[in-house]
Amino acid sequence: MPPRSDPERALAVIAERRLTLELGTLDICFLVALYVRGEGAGLTAFTEPQLEDVFAQACAVVQPEADHVRRRATHAIQRLRDQRMLARVDGQGVVRTGEFALSRLATGIVQFFLEEDVLTRETLALLTASLGVALVGVREAAREARDPEAWQARVIGPLQVTIAELVAGIERRQRGLDLQQEDFQAEIRRLLEADWFGAIDRCQGLLESTSATLRELNEVLLRDTAVLLGVLQDIEDLAIAAGEPAGEAAAHRVMDQVDRICAWGAARQRAWSEYFQYVHRYLRDVVRLDPTRALL
Repeated sequence: MPPRSDPERALAVIAERRLTLELGTLDICFLVALYVRGEGAGLTAFTEPQLEDVFAQACAVVQPEADHVRRRATHAIQRLRDQRMLARVDGQGVVRTGEFALSRLATGIVQFFLEEDVLTRETLALLTASLGVALVGVREAAREARDPEAWQARVIGPLQVTIAELVAGIERRQRGLDLQQEDFQAEIRRLLEADWFGAIDRCQGLLESTSATLRELNEVLLRDTAVLLGVLQDIEDLAIAAGEPAGEAAAHRVMDQVDRICAWGAARQRAWSEYFQYVHRYLRDVVRLDPTRALL
């Protein structure tokens, strides 16, 4: 009988092997950056120097003050191997430095964060950090590019596909949060219709939790998009200096996308604040003054 159809057996195997998962923000960003690098460059495996390079880019964004980055990379790679996030695929053992691929477990974790439908502070921070890592890599490629082919393969292509998809992922989650806010407004109406005075606490809870969420999201957007726009400006300047109008245009399009996600944060916080004040006045001036609906 396969383990998935026998829960007790599956639990026994997990307990016997003492399986654990311990992933910090840097680990997750490292995995996301590897996934994005692989998708953008068509890589099915990474050499150890490539792993170290991607880790250094992730570390520069998540922990810019960190030292001994190469040593940290070695420990992170081993930690991910121990947790079956990275698998060695070259078959050479200790004969030479290895090649590694993301495991199905790692890919599943990355795709969960990239595809979650509703924006939260955690997913936004992770996505902007991953976007920052990817953009730093593109900026380095722009500095090293010496011909149109290199610009197309290492700068323009990633900007048009990989980077644009990451930003689009944030925009998709923003739309998901918009739908969630509509659901909250409908729930507030239903609560007032069904329970009236007894719904006050629940309504205030929904109002306050959503206000806090939007405030936190806007703070993250204001902080992180400023950094992202700075890196994109560097890429645009490098493209202009190299006489690469396609690179300049690609960077500018992504800048427009980043501007949109930042403007969304301010607009939604302002709109919800107005709605919050309206409902709060209604609860105070109508519901509390007429708890039995005698005046309606």
